[in-house]
Amino acid sequence: MTRQTWTAAISALLFVVLAAVIALVPVPFIAWAPGSTYDLLGRIDNRDAIAITGAPTYPSAGELRMTTISVTAPDSSLSLPEVLISYWMPDRAVLPRVAIYRPGTSATDVDHQESELMSQSQTSAVVAALRATQIDVTEMPMVYSVQTAGPAAGVLKAGDLISAVDAVPVATPEDVIEAVKNRHVGQKVVFTLIRDRVPVQKTVTTRASNATPDTPVVGIDLSIGYSYEPQVSFAVDPSVGGSSAGLMFALAIYDRLTPGELVAGQVIAGTGTMSADGKIGGIGGVTEKIAAAARDKATVFLLPKQNCANVAAVPAGVRLVPVESLSEAIDSLAALADASTANTVPGCS
Repeated sequence: MTRQTWTAAISALLFVVLAAVIALVPVPFIAWAPGSTYDLLGRIDNRDAIAITGAPTYPSAGELRMTTISVTAPDSSLSLPEVLISYWMPDRAVLPRVAIYRPGTSATDVDHQESELMSQSQTSAVVAALRATQIDVTEMPMVYSVQTAGPAAGVLKAGDLISAVDAVPVATPEDVIEAVKNRHVGQKVVFTLIRDRVPVQKTVTTRASNATPDTPVVGIDLSIGYSYEPQVSFAVDPSVGGSSAGLMFALAIYDRLTPGELVAGQVIAGTGTMSADGKIGGIGGVTEKIAAAARDKATVFLLPKQNCANVAAVPAGVRLVPVESLSEAIDSLAALADASTANTVPGCS
């Protein structure tokens, strides 16, 4: 071989090696893409997507689809070519990994966090929908978590609703905290609870607070919980995760609990968090979720009003309807179902 031939061969080899490195070495980015959608008025894995007992329910025509995004898993990575392809595709987004996953976060941690958000979203959606249908909902102090080494460990459980402390009724978490503080260190405290809808009593012996030795504690964290008659179950896989399906959960429950046609045979998709008082909150990945809705034949997409600013382009045949509350979403769907009022429903401006 001549010197020129050797030089060309080595250069070609180096180019191939460099191209392989670029193609295989992971980069610190993740991609969002349109995910699955689920009809909450239909069935998932041979189960009703949302099943309700303990209250009259009514049939519904049409579809209410919750939307999701497909995101790079915390234990997966992207190569530079994959990132570039995702960046240039109109229905995908590329984000720095640290914007989604904290350093050191494991896949198990993420799954747990996302499942917890999904569970909280479902609870808030149920409460908001029941309130919208005038079904009684009672707020109660709830055990949010139990300290592993605390005196309540193995006695109280997360999700326990507290109705009384030592036979004295309590209505707020502050009532429970005050009642415990008024005891002595080492004193037994009787909690009257509703656990899995069954009234029970549990006794916990207080111990001294690490911060203030004269203050008795039982080792629980409290939040607001809810008591109501209907039972609502969900067939959506908890691994879907997140809180952005709250709006669609609430609308589906409301539709099942009320006579008449809310959806009126249409395919309605949407996204948005839902608070227990019916307020809708913003979400991420709205462009990808709109693309998923269009792919699955939705003609109307409900979204938080604040997310209108995040929408770059709207697929043909999809009408965006921004909303800020559950009542506004219900009114918008009712107006859309009537040809004489459909044009009055505002879109993203």
